[in-house]
Amino acid sequence: MERRPADRPLIWINCAVSADGRLAYAEGRRARLSSPEDLERVHRLRAHSDAILVGIRTVLLDDPGLGVDWERIGEPERPGPLRLVVDSQGRTPPSARVVDGRAPTLLLTTRAGAARTPPGVPTLVAGDRRVDLAEAFRALRGRGVERVLVEGGGEIIASVLAEGLFDRWTVYLAPCVIGGRSAPTVVAGEDRPPRRPSLPLRLRSAERLAEGVLLTWEPALPAEAESRP
Repeated sequence: MERRPADRPLIWINCAVSADGRLAYAEGRRARLSSPEDLERVHRLRAHSDAILVGIRTVLLDDPGLGVDWERIGEPERPGPLRLVVDSQGRTPPSARVVDGRAPTLLLTTRAGAARTPPGVPTLVAGDRRVDLAEAFRALRGRGVERVLVEGGGEIIASVLAEGLFDRWTVYLAPCVIGGRSAPTVVAGEDRPPRRPSLPLRLRSAERLAEGVLLTWEPALPAEAESRP
């Protein structure tokens, strides 16, 4: 049974990474890491989410549509989930697929970035110069959004994890190695101070999926977290 947060949607992070923990090739060039079996799983997750969230860097680098492949999952086509973009500075291009009108879109932005977003695209302002995710998630819950699928990139995943704003995290570990210095890691963001404790997780499941491995994590329970380094 899923534990439903009281004041925000259920937040499910999902990503595919190489065996060495990279989300993409050097300089963020897209890497197709999911197997056909994992892609089916991802589209089922999308189909049963109220919203899909990505950061502006993902929009600029990959131009995702964030739609559901209904044929792939064998379900009748219906309106897709709300598409959410975290865009603090209003950099979403008017030509981006995420604002193509094929599904509803909401830009999560700031007071500073709101005036620079594409005309006609709805916005939710949360924060002054950086999107306040906790505030944005509370506002989304108030709009009836009960389940959000976070798909990246590494900066957004880092923020959601660091602020404890997640309930489940699935990682498809692909059978390949990317390597290099500039290939983005699954969790980016600021370096943790040496004395700051690591983020404790609780393993929910680990299973083989095609030639890869699917790991599912949850936040550690308070008693478990206290016993971790």
